[in-house]
Amino acid sequence: MTVTPDLEQVLKGAELRVTRPRVAVLSAVHAHPHADTDSLIRAVRADLGDVSHQAVYDVLRALTSAGLVRRIEPSGSVARYEARVGDNHHHVVCRHCGAIADVDCAVDETPCLTASNDNGFVIDEAEVIYWGTCPACSTSDRHRRRGNT
Repeated sequence: MTVTPDLEQVLKGAELRVTRPRVAVLSAVHAHPHADTDSLIRAVRADLGDVSHQAVYDVLRALTSAGLVRRIEPSGSVARYEARVGDNHHHVVCRHCGAIADVDCAVDETPCLTASNDNGFVIDEAEVIYWGTCPACSTSDRHRRRGNT
């Protein structure tokens, strides 16, 4: 594993100690957007060798708490992680294969949705998950046989 100065600086900027597992996990999240924990563990192990599940979970928790990583959890799915943070984007999820893609806000302000009643909250972010069928599933024979479009 090559430790990039950029990732080291990102960790230092968030006041996190630079460790090999933190750099490896952050690198894996950057390389594999919307990856689940098991996929990230495999990617980290490819770089570091043996690293425990718990170590990866702990690093993901620290990175998420520091705002360096965003955790999303679409209904019926395990948690996924991405390094795209702070821009209030949304996601689209395929109902068939679970593929996830980013969707930018249609309006250029945060939040891009206005609540009909904020119940006294100061709202600073909106989280939307769009559901549908990805291009691969919409053209597959399996999907056509089910009668879905």
